[in-house]
Amino acid sequence: MTSNGTAKESSVREAGIAHAAQRLPSVIVDDYNIELKDGDGFVGDRVSKAAFREMLETCRARMRALGPDPLGDKDSCDFSKRRLDHVLLAEDTLASGTVFSAIEAFAQELARVVRLFLAQDGWKGTQAIAVGGGFRDSRAGCLAIGRASYLLRAAGIDITLEPIRHHPDEGGLIGAVHLAPAWIFSGYDSLLAVDIGGSNIRTGVVTTNLRKAPDLSRSEVWRSEIWRHRDEEPMPTRDEAVERLIGMLTDLIRRADRANLTLAPFIGIGCPGLIEADGTITRGGQNLPGNWESDGFNLAERVAASIPRIGGHATMVVMHNDAVVQGLSEVPDRKDVTRWGILTIGTGLGNARFTNRETEQAEG
Repeated sequence: MTSNGTAKESSVREAGIAHAAQRLPSVIVDDYNIELKDGDGFVGDRVSKAAFREMLETCRARMRALGPDPLGDKDSCDFSKRRLDHVLLAEDTLASGTVFSAIEAFAQELARVVRLFLAQDGWKGTQAIAVGGGFRDSRAGCLAIGRASYLLRAAGIDITLEPIRHHPDEGGLIGAVHLAPAWIFSGYDSLLAVDIGGSNIRTGVVTTNLRKAPDLSRSEVWRSEIWRHRDEEPMPTRDEAVERLIGMLTDLIRRADRANLTLAPFIGIGCPGLIEADGTITRGGQNLPGNWESDGFNLAERVAASIPRIGGHATMVVMHNDAVVQGLSEVPDRKDVTRWGILTIGTGLGNARFTNRETEQAEG
């Protein structure tokens, strides 16, 4: 880090805000947002939702060379996750076999990508990997994850690979509670969370349920709102997206107040890319509407300026990478290991690796 970067990070910490912090209340973030290259491209491109569709199309083309396509005339990219899951369970064995073949191809690629991550310095000693993102929210996705897990273990690699516990849409919000310092929960039962993605922005109110589980394992999404910015025509500008986000948060604050929830003066944000200590985005925000990587743009500051107080107290806004935040939703379920990671399969491949702080302190 440059001297200017060090000074910037120090000023942020003195203000009581630590964006993209490596040391969080429950874990150390060892690494995140790795962009591994393989040949002419990135390895993440081999295990994205688009890559699965390409594999499915390849399997269908082999069938078309010998006769009718068992999946009909619909383009592979137009099959919904639910439709593919239905095909897997239907009586047409050739159709289901075609989808299973694409799952097998994807699982082989996923196992290879996991091997590449495990070879990186920041991922050495990883004992378990949770897989999230939109691909996990399907039977086809879960089968591919399970098959990749088998392939790794059959090859003698002692690692657990399994879907995240929460629905990925909720995991990206629930993880925000693990960004907040413990003192923020005193006297409050909920907080605001934001999950920004390449195709949509989701906001929510997360209730902590600390009385039921002090380790935050019973945290849940009380209410959420989603805006699919990728479906908008024309594509919204960055400022329009930010205004829409602030409007969604403001609406949730009103709803929480009417429901007699006591919101903490805290907003946790998960956002694609490499997040700097001052809240700027330096790399990885290319799929977001407008230029989010500009030196003059700071989302956390914009949100704090628009929502300066919650419940009469100054608002604290903390940002981190979206894969990190989704991974944090797994914290209560990863106490049986020391080092673990997450891969999020969606438009691209998000990634993060963690070390549990309780284990780290015990070893020290």
